[in-house]
Amino acid sequence: MNEENSTIQAVVRSVDGDQALVEVEQGGCGRCHEKGGCGGQHLTQMFCSGPKTYRVDNLVAASVGERVTVAIAAGSVRRTANLAYGVPLLSMLVGAALGTQIGGDLGAVLGAGGGLVLSVFYVRFRSRDGSGNFTERPHIISRS
Repeated sequence: MNEENSTIQAVVRSVDGDQALVEVEQGGCGRCHEKGGCGGQHLTQMFCSGPKTYRVDNLVAASVGERVTVAIAAGSVRRTANLAYGVPLLSMLVGAALGTQIGGDLGAVLGAGGGLVLSVFYVRFRSRDGSGNFTERPHIISRS
C-alpha cells in the first residue's frame, strides 16, 4: 500500500518523551480547493474557533516553539471517521430494525440501544488494535 501522506504545518507547544503537542495553523490539509480535497477546513473553522492542538509522534526530537511538518497517512482520517461515526450509526439502525421485528416499538428502542452499546465495545477494541501502527498515526516528519 504505497499511499501519499497528507501534511500540515504546526508549531510544537510541548514535548513529552517521543510525543509532542502541536498547534496547527489551519484546519485540515489545506487542499480544500484542489481536486480530491474534502473541504474539511471549512468545517473545522465553523465548529472550532480556538487553537487546534493535537498529540503526535515526535521521532525527529523537535523542541518547543519549533515549526514542524506533521504527516498523516492518506485515507486514515476517512477510515477513522467511518469507525467512529459510521459503525455506531449502522449498528443502531440494524439493532432498531431487528428489534422492531421482535418486539415492535419497544423492541426498536432496545435494539437501537443494544446496537449502540455493542458498537462502542467494537470501536474501542479496534482503536486499541491499530494504536501501535506508526504509519497510521500523525507524526512529525521534519522541522520547517
